[in-house]
Amino acid sequence: MPPRYLVLSGLLAIAVGSASVAARQAPAPAPAPKQPQQPASPPAQGQPAAEPATDQAPPPQPTFRAGINLIRVDCIVTDKKGQSVTDLQQGDFQVWEDGAPQEVTSFKLFKIDALNQTTPARPIRTTFDEESEAQRPDVRLFSFFLDDYHVRRGNAMRSRIALANFVRNEVAPQDMVSIMYPLEPLDAVVLSRDHENLARALDRFDGRKYDYTPRNQYEDEYASYPTQTIEAIRLDVSLSAIKGLIIRLGGLREGKKALVLVSEGYSNYIPPQMQSMNGQVRGQGNAAYNDPFAGDGQQQQTLRFFGEAEMMGRLKDIYDLANRYNVSIYALDPRGLAAFEQDIDEGGAGISLTTDKEMLRMTLTSLQVLADNTDGRAIVNKNDLAAGMRQILRDQSAYYLLGYNSSKAPVDGRFHEIKVKVKRPGLDVRARKGYVAFNPEDLKKALAPSKDDRPKDVDLALASIVTPAARGDFIHSWMGMSRGSNGKTKITYVWEPATPGTAHQTASRVQLTVIGPDGTPFFRGSSPQPGSAPSAGMVDISGPSAPAPSAAAVARAGRVVTFEVPPGPVQMKVRVQDAGDMELDSDSRQFFAPDLTTPDVRLSTPAVFRARTGPEAEKILNDPGAVPAIAREFRRTERLVVRAQAYGPGTEVPDVTARVLNRSGDKVEDLPFTPDLATGLVNVPVPLANLAPGEYLVELKAKGKGGEAKQLVAFRVTS
Repeated sequence: MPPRYLVLSGLLAIAVGSASVAARQAPAPAPAPKQPQQPASPPAQGQPAAEPATDQAPPPQPTFRAGINLIRVDCIVTDKKGQSVTDLQQGDFQVWEDGAPQEVTSFKLFKIDALNQTTPARPIRTTFDEESEAQRPDVRLFSFFLDDYHVRRGNAMRSRIALANFVRNEVAPQDMVSIMYPLEPLDAVVLSRDHENLARALDRFDGRKYDYTPRNQYEDEYASYPTQTIEAIRLDVSLSAIKGLIIRLGGLREGKKALVLVSEGYSNYIPPQMQSMNGQVRGQGNAAYNDPFAGDGQQQQTLRFFGEAEMMGRLKDIYDLANRYNVSIYALDPRGLAAFEQDIDEGGAGISLTTDKEMLRMTLTSLQVLADNTDGRAIVNKNDLAAGMRQILRDQSAYYLLGYNSSKAPVDGRFHEIKVKVKRPGLDVRARKGYVAFNPEDLKKALAPSKDDRPKDVDLALASIVTPAARGDFIHSWMGMSRGSNGKTKITYVWEPATPGTAHQTASRVQLTVIGPDGTPFFRGSSPQPGSAPSAGMVDISGPSAPAPSAAAVARAGRVVTFEVPPGPVQMKVRVQDAGDMELDSDSRQFFAPDLTTPDVRLSTPAVFRARTGPEAEKILNDPGAVPAIAREFRRTERLVVRAQAYGPGTEVPDVTARVLNRSGDKVEDLPFTPDLATGLVNVPVPLANLAPGEYLVELKAKGKGGEAKQLVAFRVTS
């Protein structure tokens, strides 16, 4: 996932003037040789399986086949001490599908040692990076679901140290991690290798259980509803978000994924002492507010019984979905060794021990059910959360991947149970519970001739759309590149504070430090507060041979910073400060500055400008100092202007065309505009009123004697 505090879009997602070539898949490998005959039936309950033959030769290292009937099953095998067992062979495993024995035709042990990972960790900047890197067998995937709706603030503060240290110190550089909150949009959840920024996000985890203070417009709409209604809404939000995250992880790869669920558990029962007609006024309209024994009667016991039964059904929907997408849920209770469920101040005169005990049992059971039914672990009643986190790492570091061709080859769209055992006694086997078979329609699609994938450059452009501010963001930013002086590349960096209310502190200044790969300083400076003069500390330090810095080389106004760098790799450190110069956040970026002085046709990074009226759009067209917009989400009543510059060999000005594409890369309409034939400057008005809500792209294409160049700008249209 991209850093949660600094959202950098535009140029880093799209290479200037580049063309994408889709890679082709290698042909499928030959089938693996058959192994000895499978067992005739599952062993009786409690009886050990037969020992393997001692004269059996080690099986050859197989390759996996692809096919409609091929089922893959990953298995974690541990001894009585919880340590991974990694010396099993193919013949040691027995597999049954719906009670029928299956022949294991492929077998592989995945053992990931963080200390021996030698392949460089590739940065995750685009959706393509995320998808391709997630497919690697030596990469572990961890996604943290921070359910702040069901974690008290004190418990969140207690657990954040263990969570952050796990990401900082335990996961390997190649491992990919993401963080999600209940209200987080799924398109903002991206697995990332920026572990330090992720750890900082975990350091800020703040629980909100039974705290109904609204923090956004959505919560404000129901903040004064009865507590039962608010809790029901929060439960729906959390459970639906978990389902969405499971599907999101399942789409990345078939192999194992770990979903770390940080929650105090789930229950749809609210003790009568905690009920109120207004979530903002504790105890309003509640006669039982001061009665500690109001929840001990037969009626309340009946409500708890049916409420728990309903909750088990909702949890089953989640673990069935997790099994379908091969996601293991590790439920981590931040309460540690919990003696009580309710705090002393929850409910006027408190809640009786009988009711409290039942509430604690229900919440713990919900976590155990999710973990036990997805081959994960329930880290509950443990004060040492770090030890539980290390067990998650061990589970994901050594597992077997088995493959078999289903003897029944079902095409019914139903769930089919899988059981796996090993012949060696005394071992614990946790494996995928089953799979959902194709239905006839799915089978038809799977066997249909494959279509060409969406162009990769379209994927890269769509990945650059800036989403609304996420929890913990301090700024949003955009960076563009154009031709500079003396063969250098000019960088324009624009930033703005994140949406108010997403953080307790507000960003007022950004400091940039830019160096080369060998440490050579290129630029150091800071953007001033809006409306103030450029910072005196913003000085170009490119070297004594560099030209004297000008207003265009420092800051035009407000939140725009410009500087020049030599073509090649560049490192940039961004520090975010508040009005008191206290550092709120920092981020390090690496990018490549292209040489825009070559005789090839090139385009600068397109900048997008927002206008709310026709006269405002006309003013932008005539204003070379207009500040680009960062967000890429616009209303249909607004107008856009896309600006870029085309470069050709010598004094040639390439011909430039513009058009709107849909998210599949197909043309929607051509965009008429009048280019500046003297400078190659392109200002393209983009009307939005005729576009339906959705995602689109503006394609700029330049042609000349030096070849062809193309740039894509993605944006989203709302109602």
